[in-house]
Formats: sequence, structure tokens, C-alpha cells
Amino acid sequence: MRIAIIGAGIAGVTSAYELAADGHEVTVFERRGSVAAEGSFANAGIVAPGLALAWARPSFPRLFSGQPPGWQWRRWRAGRKPDAERRARLLHLAAFSRERLQHLRQRLALDYERTEGHLVLLRTASDAAAIQTGLAVLDEVGLSYRVLDADQCRAVEPGLNPDIALHAGVQLAQAEAGNCRQFAHQLRLEAQRMGVQFRFHTTVRRLQAGSPVQVTHEHTPPEDTPGPASRQVEPGDTMPAPSGEQQESFDAVIVCAALDAVAMLRPLGLKPALHAVQGVAITAPLRQLEAHPDLGPRAALFDQQRQITMARIGQRVRVTGSEEHALHAVLNDWFPGAMATGQVQRWSGAHAVLADGLPVLGASGSPGVWLNLAHGDSGWTLACGAARVLAEQIAGLPPEVDVSGLDIARLG
Repeated sequence: MRIAIIGAGIAGVTSAYELAADGHEVTVFERRGSVAAEGSFANAGIVAPGLALAWARPSFPRLFSGQPPGWQWRRWRAGRKPDAERRARLLHLAAFSRERLQHLRQRLALDYERTEGHLVLLRTASDAAAIQTGLAVLDEVGLSYRVLDADQCRAVEPGLNPDIALHAGVQLAQAEAGNCRQFAHQLRLEAQRMGVQFRFHTTVRRLQAGSPVQVTHEHTPPEDTPGPASRQVEPGDTMPAPSGEQQESFDAVIVCAALDAVAMLRPLGLKPALHAVQGVAITAPLRQLEAHPDLGPRAALFDQQRQITMARIGQRVRVTGSEEHALHAVLNDWFPGAMATGQVQRWSGAHAVLADGLPVLGASGSPGVWLNLAHGDSGWTLACGAARVLAEQIAGLPPEVDVSGLDIARLG
């Protein structure tokens, strides 16, 4: 089949690889100049099936400022009355996704600065009580974890500040941290070796469902590079450069365009209520002191009370949350002096989410159009599994993991 993918974030790149591995002719349209250039650029870098479901997190149903009241109400209601079958299927998908990631890492010899482990830090007894519902969810689906006391937490992460109150922790099994953007670039090269074309600086204007699907796209280079002769390209860049709108036919189209999918799908009668959740990240080298070899984290940690993630990525530390000032404060709480503050890189971006916290995966209901959307901040955790499942669905095969109930039909 000839298949188009719209969006070259982590969902789009993994989808391209899986489809090409199945023998399809794949073209990826991306409005930016590279893969993983937006929401996947400097994300938390976490692959943790145990945190893939918002209801498993103590913060859910945390509301987000700037969202419509109706959306806020639906989010609150989804948190109060979760669908047990759907949450179980999502967690099974997340576990399968990590298995698929490990398969790709080993088969393709990928190196993306990974570290093993994820520790949820509970500052107080109230924090520990709040997470019990989430642990019960993990018990239901068979995802393993260990509840640790403070001393055990410090044995896992020796660099933790001994002067900060720590009640307990939860060590999540089968979790890791790494450089998502680096992984995406490496997988993109593997996909290109199988013939995948990546058309960067190309904006999809319209979709016309049918057999075949019509894709109208346009070359949209940055303003400071008005023509193909002056633009800088990456090695292996396969982006075409004709001017004006172009139309091509495909047997299937997969929409992985996050928030841009809303306008793209509306003419097809599809109106997923996707909303943006803003996130910020700071990344900096870890200070190297011979007397303090564990000055920073060894792997990934999540401060339950402050809702902030810290992760070791190679010789750097990345801290992610919703407000930059809080990132510095939390890192200084747990690992004082760990970051080389003069070399901090800052990033902000948005994740597309639905009110129920679940992704949209599968057929759209419009002929030839498929969806791989709304992974939220679990994008890397779900990406490899979702891509494999979608490839199997397009081929008419039963997927390795049951994802029924995670398609757009649940949204009415």
C-alpha cells in the first residue's frame, strides 16, 4: 500500500518505521524541518507503562487552566468514574509498547542515552495515601512495582538530599529514561533505509477521504529561506520543493499531527476535542565532582506532590513540569548543586490531550483515514506499541494487543 503519515513527532516516526517494515511505501509530511521538532523535542524522556494512565497518577483529575469549562467538567468526570476496561487496555498497550521499544533497540543497535528505573517520591504520608488508587490500578492489570521506605529510596538513588523530608517511594518496574529526540532521529534513518520519504517544511492543507485518499500539501519553507536553493537540509532529507499546492493520492493516511489534527479532520466531520497542555523543561549537564559521584539522579524520578519529573539523560539532567521556577526549586530540593546552571537549555511545548486522558488510535470512520493522536505526555511510552498495533490494523490483522475502546468511536 501507498501510505501517508502527517506529522513527524515520535508517533509519526514510529508509525513510518513499522509500516515500512511491513513493506508499505511510506511518505511522511512534516511542517517543521526535522523529526521530533515540537512536542517530542525535549519531553520528559520517560518510558514508564505504570504512569501511562492518568488515573494511575495521584494528580488526576488535575485540571488545566485555560481550558473550556465543559472540557474541565468532562475531565473531572472521567477521573471520578474511569472506564476499567479502557484503562486496562491502555496499560497493556503501554507495557507492550515498552517491549516493542526494547526489541527495536536491540535489533537496530540504537543508543539513545537510556538509563533504567523510575522512582515516584512521596514526601508525606498524605502523598502516600493519595497514590493508593493508582497502585490499585497497577495491581488490576498486573504491572509490578515496589513500595520503598525512605532508606530504600536513598539506596536506589544515593544522591537524594538527606535533609529533605521523604516519607516513602514507589519503584516502577520496566521503566526507563532516555533521549526521545535522539531515538526519533535514529529510527528515522532506519526508516529511510527502507525507502520512507520525509518531506519536511511541507504543510498538509486538506484531506479528502475515499479510495484513494487525496492529500493536498504545500511546501512551506521558513521565511528566512525563501527558496530551495538557499535552505539548509539534513543529510538524507527527501523533501520536495515545488511551489504552490500539490495533490497526491494514497491508499491510507495516518494523522499524527497532534493539535493540528483538529482543523484537518473537521471537514471530514470528525471533531475530537483535543486541547493543549503546556509543559516546560530545563536540561543541563550534571556537575562532575569526584568526591560526590552521585550528585544527580541515576535514572528517572517523579515528585508526586509537585508533579515534576527529573531524569538522567546521558551526562545531563532534564526536569519537566508546568512552571519553570518550580523546576529549579524541586531539583534543588532533591539534588542540590547537581546542575551546571550556566549551561541550562530551556524548552516549552504543548501536548494534545482529550478530557478522558486516553489516546485516539485506529480507524477514523472516514474511508482511508487513520488516527494516532492524543498521547499527551505519555507519547514515548505509547509510541512504539501504538505504531505496531496501527500497522496490524491497516493490514487487516488482529493486533497483538486489544485496543478496542481506544478509537474515535468512544467520543461519539
